[in-house]
Amino acid sequence: MGLSPKDMDFIQAKNAASRDIALAFGVPPMLLGIPGDNTYSNYQEANRAFYRHTVLPLVSRTARDLSAWFAGLYGSGLRLWYDADQVEGLSGERDALWARIGAASFLTDDEKREAVGYAPRGEGSNKQDSE
Repeated sequence: MGLSPKDMDFIQAKNAASRDIALAFGVPPMLLGIPGDNTYSNYQEANRAFYRHTVLPLVSRTARDLSAWFAGLYGSGLRLWYDADQVEGLSGERDALWARIGAASFLTDDEKREAVGYAPRGEGSNKQDSE
């Protein structure tokens, strides 16, 4: 009874509830597409934050639990994990890392490979080594 017409605006209430639910699940509100909430640069940052702070922790927890569960069947050497380089939402971070490492003239090629997560050329064969 004591609400103003603005407080009773259904669309605004729905948008506010959507924001609250998104925050409870770790989704940045900018990703909801609510008008006025986002600009392009904010969207990119929110997308990266969503992957880094919500998706990847959930995936890593699930992978650890599945690894532990499968260890009883296949031995303790089994390890399930994700490849963050394949996540499109993090491509900007990956490109920046490659640019920084590529520009570091004081590093050897093997040190650069280790910095981006590959084994040195002489120490084993990754899938990327054989291509």
